[in-house]
Order: sequence, then structure tokens, then C-alpha cells
Amino acid sequence: MEHLENRQKVMIMIAIMSAMFFAAVNMTIVGTALPKIVSQIGGMEYFDWVFTVYMLTSTITAMLVGKLSDIYGRKIFILIGITIFMIGAFLCGTADDIVQLILYRGLQGFGGGMIMSCAFTTVGDLFAPRERGRWQGLLGGVFGLSSLFGPTLGGYIVDNFDWHWIFWVFLPIGFFAFALIFKLYPSQKAKERESIDFLGSIALTITIVSLLLGFTWAGDKYEWASFEIIGLFSLTILSLIAFIMIELRVKSPVLPLYLFKNSVFSVSNIAGMLMGMGMFGTIMYVPFYVQGVQGESATVSGLVEMVMTISMVTSSIIVGNLITKTGKYKIFALLGLIIMAVGLVLNSTLEVESTLTRLILQLIVVGIGLGVNMPVFNITVQNAVSHKYLGVATSAMQTFRQIGGTIGVALLGSVMGNKMADELASTQGEGVPAPPPEMAENMAQLQNPQVLMDTEQLEAIRSELPAEMTPFFDQFIQLLKEALNTSLTTVFIVSAGIVSLAFIVTLFLKEIPLRTTNNDDETEDQKKEFVANH
Repeated sequence: MEHLENRQKVMIMIAIMSAMFFAAVNMTIVGTALPKIVSQIGGMEYFDWVFTVYMLTSTITAMLVGKLSDIYGRKIFILIGITIFMIGAFLCGTADDIVQLILYRGLQGFGGGMIMSCAFTTVGDLFAPRERGRWQGLLGGVFGLSSLFGPTLGGYIVDNFDWHWIFWVFLPIGFFAFALIFKLYPSQKAKERESIDFLGSIALTITIVSLLLGFTWAGDKYEWASFEIIGLFSLTILSLIAFIMIELRVKSPVLPLYLFKNSVFSVSNIAGMLMGMGMFGTIMYVPFYVQGVQGESATVSGLVEMVMTISMVTSSIIVGNLITKTGKYKIFALLGLIIMAVGLVLNSTLEVESTLTRLILQLIVVGIGLGVNMPVFNITVQNAVSHKYLGVATSAMQTFRQIGGTIGVALLGSVMGNKMADELASTQGEGVPAPPPEMAENMAQLQNPQVLMDTEQLEAIRSELPAEMTPFFDQFIQLLKEALNTSLTTVFIVSAGIVSLAFIVTLFLKEIPLRTTNNDDETEDQKKEFVANH
């Protein structure tokens, strides 16, 4: 599609960005609204599955569709993805109970995975690697804007309208994107004699599902050393071994393993996974500081993160253009990781009395670092492989980043929980009085950091206590805030360490010239050598 007129390319990209915004904003809009939705339809015990099922289905689909779109073309899959996503969004708005909502969110995830996979790959179809920086930066900006508007809009809708409109409000954008893509996006003939790797797809699906579920449930639903978690990780290893054996034997593997012989491909995926781990150290745990330690509302927390998102979007667009202009990318990758690590280290120095202004300034630093890195690794992966592997390479990059994010949330959550428990245990030995028997039940509730984030619940507990007990309650809350602050600063310093590790990995990234055309003449020597040796 590189031969298309520039005007048609721009129109296709507007359609792609519309579809991507439609999918991304539906991911983020649910977060702030879900507590109110669950309060009306019930099923609090299955609350987490609304997020988990979307993550699982979208991650699996993105990986599998990457290969299929290389065979059959991007157009059919992005149209199917938009259709499935719209159907899932509409059905979510009709859900009568939590089980229906989970099933419909899973359906949305299948469509969302197709949209995301094809969106980033389409940039590679339309533009040569040298031109992709500008557009990858814009796609990163669209994703950032969705995380900016989604939570705020979700809260506003459930406060002022029926919650069903959360899923319906953006449906017109889906119709608009579908119509534009259907009309403008060129069709592609399927490659001849390309078989579908069903066994490899099944093995890869089991590997991804068991790995993501293991890290999602570990330390939360089940103990790390529990039978369930060990079982899931054992299944991950066994299915991964089966997947590798299958891929070495099939003619058209769903994920060609010889791509990992390409050092740029391998280094980019590892660095992207580590960056995903560190990124979630900020996104997921900053609200704990704003609401739990500072005692601010969820609205203030959203506004604080909004500033970080704006800096991320701005730097992503600027760096994307600089990559296109200079043809360089390694320096931006290293610079972004340094800036991000510095921001996280600064966050690790936060105290209970720190001002929100200080936090906002530090988050701007983190946001700039994130934005600088957003367009880089997609470009490096796409530039390093033959164009016929564009879809599978781009999808692999997204999958590794998603896996990194999931692992990061689990590991950092365990760090926070264990550190907070240690801090509270240490205060018991420093002359801090034990709570009176009549307060024991209420105090037990407060051991959960989530309770500190709900100021209304804290006030409700406080109001139920006898007047002579409120000073003790206030003292105990202060101790909890100090313990939570210490645990969060530990999370930030661990995140900085993970990002620093990504920096070290990126030092090994080879900087090869960004191609100025998609017509490559690469041979299959590397593939033949790999197969011959295995």
C-alpha cells in the first residue's frame, strides 16, 4: 500500500486512529464507572474478571491475528475487529448481571485485539520505516488521549446518566471508522499455499492464558506458593515447550522462532516487556499515593495523572517526528528510559507531607520518558524484519509489552503488600498500643490499602466510634498512611530498577538504517540456517 497517494494514506490513518481511539477509550472508560455498575447489577466477587477477561482475549487475539493478517491482509481483520467490538460494546450496555457483562467484555476483547494489532501494523503497510516515526507517535498520542478522557468521562456518565451509555456513547465513532476503512483501505490477495498453524495457535493460547492468569491471581486471589499458582505456571512451561516443538516443525508457524535470531527483534521485545513492567509501576500505584496517603478524591487523582498523560502524548508526537526527520532511534530509546527512571526515583522520595505540586512535576518527568519511548520499539521491530513478517512482528511486540505489564502489576503489588505488612508489624514493637477489643473489627478492615483510598468509608468507620476512641483512630490512620507511603516509595524504586534494566538491555540494540521503502530483498538464509540447526 506504499504506492497510494498521500491524501488516501492520511484518510486511512484517520480511520485507523478513530478505530483505535474507539477501542482504547472503551478499555479505560470502565475503570471509574465499574463500582457503580456492580452496585446495580451485583456480583462484587467477580469484579476483577471484567478487566481480566478483556486482557486475556485481546492479548491472545492480537498475537494470532498478527500472523493471519500477514497471510490474508489487514483490511478483513480490522473490519471484523470493529464489528465484533461494536457488538460487544452494545451487548455490554444490555447486561443484566455480572456474568453477562464478563462474557460481553470478553467478546469486546476479541475485537479490541484485532483492532490494536492491525492499527500498528497498518502504519508499516502504508509507510516506509523512515516515515513511520511520525505516525507511530500519533498512534501513541491517540492511546494516551483515550486514557486521558476515558476515566473522567466514565465517572461523569455514571454520575449524571444511565450507566449503559458508557458502552454506547462512542458507537458512532465505530460506524465512522468502519465506513472509512471499508471504502479506502485496499484489499489484499491471500498468499498462496500458506497453511494455518492451528496446533501452534492452541499451544500459544494456553501459554499466554496460563501465564497471565498466574500473575494476575498470584499474591491476590491465591498465595504465590499455592497449588493453583504453581499449577498455572507449570502449565505455562509445558505449553511453551509444546509450542516451541510445534513451531520448529510446521511450514507456516504462527510465531516464526527464527525471528528471535534477529538481535534487534529480540532486544526490542525484551526492552518493551521491561518498560511495560516499569510503566505500570506508575500508572497503577500513583492513585494509591494521591488517595490513600494524601487523602484526596478519585477526581483529584485522575487530574494528577491527566497531567502525566498530556506530557506523554506531547513527547510521543515530538519524538515520532524527530525519528522520521533524523532516521535515528537508539538515542531516543536510551534517553526516554533515563528520563523515566529519574522520574520514578524522584517518586521514591515522596513523603506523607509532600505536596501535590511536587508529585505533578515528577509525574511530568515520568510522562515525558514514557512518551519518548512509545514510538521507538514498534519502529525498531518493524524495520528489522522482512515486510512479510510485519504483522506477526508487530503483534509480538504488543504481546510482550502486555505480558510485561501484567507481570509488573503482580510483582509490584506483592512488593507493596509485603512492605506495608512489614511496616505495620514493626510499629507494634515501637510502643504503639494495640486497638481496644471494640475497635478490633474496624481496625482489621483498615489493613487493606484499598480502604485508605475511600475517604467516605473512613469517615463512616470514624463516626461509628465512641468519642474517646477517635484520637486512637486518627493515630492509627496516620500510621497506616506512613506505612502505605513507605511501601509505595519501595514500589517506585523497584520500578526504577526495572526501567534501568531496560536501559541496559537497550544498550545492546543495534541501530540499523531506517529503510526508505517497504520493498526489501531480504533472503531466507537466516530461516534456513535456524531450521537446519534444529
